[in-house]
Amino acid sequence: MKDVEFKILTNEALTADIFKMTLDGDTSDITRPGQFVDIKIPGRFLRRPISVCDWSENRLTLIYKVVGEGTEDMSYMEPGDYINVLTGLGNGYDLRKIPKNPVIAGGGVGVPPMYALAKCLKQMGITPYVALGFNTKSDVFYEAEFKALGVPVNIATVDGSYGAKGFVTDIIGDHDYALCCGPEPMLKAVYSVVKDGQFSFESRMGCGFGACMGCSKKTKNGYKRVCKDGPIFMMEEIAW
Repeated sequence: MKDVEFKILTNEALTADIFKMTLDGDTSDITRPGQFVDIKIPGRFLRRPISVCDWSENRLTLIYKVVGEGTEDMSYMEPGDYINVLTGLGNGYDLRKIPKNPVIAGGGVGVPPMYALAKCLKQMGITPYVALGFNTKSDVFYEAEFKALGVPVNIATVDGSYGAKGFVTDIIGDHDYALCCGPEPMLKAVYSVVKDGQFSFESRMGCGFGACMGCSKKTKNGYKRVCKDGPIFMMEEIAW
């Protein structure tokens, strides 16, 4: 974990409530896709955990949804502003355990970290099948960016206004190994139709680095902290 002051380069809306922020600063503690950062919002007591969409040397891309006062404050931040960020949090996906033909399944705000994952897998010579789920056409984002990586991309919307009508599980195809991020009902649905995989869980967090135990989740191996032991859990340890 590293405490870093980042300079905001861009902060723009992708949809009505989804924003993309690019930052300049030290990203050396970010080592795996699936990790997250914890952002200090001026005037707010708790930090906001945001998954990493992409990173390179001194560049960090975050995509976040405005769901409360803290993220609304973030949406008003401007290029040139500085924000304090804890980086390198969470375990990330274990790339050593991923087979040659995985499915990447992302739903809503669970989509951004899957971009970094798909990018890393392509660099390893693995081409994942990407399945993204949204509520409606106006919610869809980052489709072109995934396609630019050279991976097959399929989209489902609940109302059928774009792509296939239905949920992520309706479009993941015949894949045994899943890499998932999204709301828990989606994770549970994917869990029921694949044989193996890695699942990224969301949870309310206090500290973000394992000190407060506020985000503990029951697993088959006892209680584990989503922020420190996760957010990625292997399929065999998940207890619903």
